[in-house]
Amino acid sequence: MPPAELERLRDDLIAALKTVFDPEIPVDIYELGLIYRLDVDDDRNIEVDMTLTAPGCPVAGDMPGWVENALSAVPGVGQVKVNLVFDPPWDMSRMSEEAKLALNMF
Repeated sequence: MPPAELERLRDDLIAALKTVFDPEIPVDIYELGLIYRLDVDDDRNIEVDMTLTAPGCPVAGDMPGWVENALSAVPGVGQVKVNLVFDPPWDMSRMSEEAKLALNMF
């Protein structure tokens, strides 16, 4: 895949990830730092490693499906695989400046 096309696809995938929210936190999962890895192969298949703010999160069973659905809706995407991981554990340092600002965490 040409670099410009890969960059456009990654931008579209990130935009899709920004439509997924943890229902308890008014910030999208990308800005929260819950996405650890986003890989695109030559066939446009997507593999994501993501975590949750806590292992006991009430939407632990649902959120990976929300991520898969959001990414699958991006035009031109092949198969999507979402891996839920807890190593390294999530902490607030993974949040973007935008997320910290939205949550008044400065």
